[in-house]
Amino acid sequence: MTSDASATRDGHPSDRIDTSVAHPARRYNYWLGGKDNFQADRESGDAMAARFPTIRVSAIENRRFLRRAVDFLAREAGIRQFLDIGTGIPTADNTHEVAQSIAPESRVVYVDNDPIVLAHARALLSSSAGGATAYLDADLRDPEKILHHPDLRDTLDLSRPVALMLVAVLHFVPDDDAPHAAVTRLLDALPAGSFLAASHATHDHLPAHLAAEAKAAARGGGPHGIINLRSRDEFARFFDGLALVEPGIRSVAEWRAEGEPQPRPSVVDVSMYGGVARKP
Repeated sequence: MTSDASATRDGHPSDRIDTSVAHPARRYNYWLGGKDNFQADRESGDAMAARFPTIRVSAIENRRFLRRAVDFLAREAGIRQFLDIGTGIPTADNTHEVAQSIAPESRVVYVDNDPIVLAHARALLSSSAGGATAYLDADLRDPEKILHHPDLRDTLDLSRPVALMLVAVLHFVPDDDAPHAAVTRLLDALPAGSFLAASHATHDHLPAHLAAEAKAAARGGGPHGIINLRSRDEFARFFDGLALVEPGIRSVAEWRAEGEPQPRPSVVDVSMYGGVARKP
């Protein structure tokens, strides 16, 4: 069952909820057609959709990438432990649901820094009888808190392989907050045979004026929640020292997507890379 311990340690999550400010997890929920969002999230989502009309397609394809990545990790790679950071508000095909449908003994730790996500996760993310789920109120930018959290230690065995899931979260961490160093620290704590599965929004396929706007927003000029778009090479740095799984870094609409509805959305419409790699 999902642990409630971190609510006691970190204070009641409702104390930190500010519905007047858009939050990426709630905005993402809005794009996916969910109901767990507020006016500020919808206004922010609509403003971003006005500049990037296919952003809902991107959100849907990113979610499908998560499902396929977890399926590969559980079914083909034999992974039974998952550390999912930047969980978002629960919807269909959550990490533990996909993993435990293949291997009921799978154990999953979810991490997010939004108190509304925290409340929903504890209510909805129940494990299968043979496995386990836990939820940490923590931030990717503080890997030490994640790695030393007692709920993580109670749920995962870090001497055995773990899949680190960083799906659509890295682009919310600016370069000044050292995202590559945070990922390196997390991977250093995991044994050989572990995996990194990640996706990241990119400006590589955007028209020049939209790419310039996105870069300006990342420097502090955007009012609707900053997304730090990165190039393929910048995204690939997160996989340094790892062995990429075929087909390597691709659009999330294309990564092992043979079984998805055809035709696939274009890389331009999705503008998001994905990849999975193994730690030697």
